[in-house]
Amino acid sequence: MRRKSEGRPERPKEEFEQKMVDLARVTRVMAGGKRMKFRACMVIGDKKGRIGVGIAKGVDVAMAIQKSVAKAKKSIIHVPIVNGTIPHEVNIKVGSSRLMMKPGKKGSGIKAGGVMRIVFELAGVKDVVGKILGTNNKINNTKAAVMAFEMFIGQENRKPMPNKINGVESDKETKK
Repeated sequence: MRRKSEGRPERPKEEFEQKMVDLARVTRVMAGGKRMKFRACMVIGDKKGRIGVGIAKGVDVAMAIQKSVAKAKKSIIHVPIVNGTIPHEVNIKVGSSRLMMKPGKKGSGIKAGGVMRIVFELAGVKDVVGKILGTNNKINNTKAAVMAFEMFIGQENRKPMPNKINGVESDKETKK
């Protein structure tokens, strides 16, 4: 019969799940030669509507991952989820990245590829359709997906603009 391991205490359950989007060895050329570092792009989420993205460099892979997770925790946003999907369709262009997101029918699942699937899974969106139309750059597409989620947040809290400029009622027509 097996005994419970007494040597090492169990790790506490992490608040966020994390997935690596990109890991690259980058080089900086100095006067004395080349300096190599590792760049990691991590996405973290709790599958309940909170998500964050972090990109960091480190001397070794473990340090780069640790730094990028710390940055991701600082950049967490809340994603509004309505009945397991996104509130409405959104098209976004960030640099050369173009993404399209549409709400999915209940039970349809996540129909998206690449980094969009990772972002949707960690955000907790169950039914959604997503398409990457522009570049295949993983980091830019991840940033664009998070910016699209920020657009949902902005629309929730947005107030209607008054039809006044500096306290003066403005006319739509110009007088000649």
